[in-house]
Amino acid sequence: MNSIAVPTNDHRYDRTMKGSNVMLLQEALARTRMREAEQAAHEHRQARQLTAGRNWRRLARWSARRAERAVADL
Repeated sequence: MNSIAVPTNDHRYDRTMKGSNVMLLQEALARTRMREAEQAAHEHRQARQLTAGRNWRRLARWSARRAERAVADL
């Protein structure tokens, strides 16, 4: 029987190392995408809070004017 001897210290033939490198790359890409998604969500949340603040301030001004008119009509 002829068998091929593969050196154990030669990483070119080590399939597990190649697989783990690919997995590390995939994990790194997944972490990067997750960070980017979290950053985008944070920015979107900040924009919504800013818009909500403007809307509440506008509503408060309108309510104050309406209350002044109601008092003036009494």
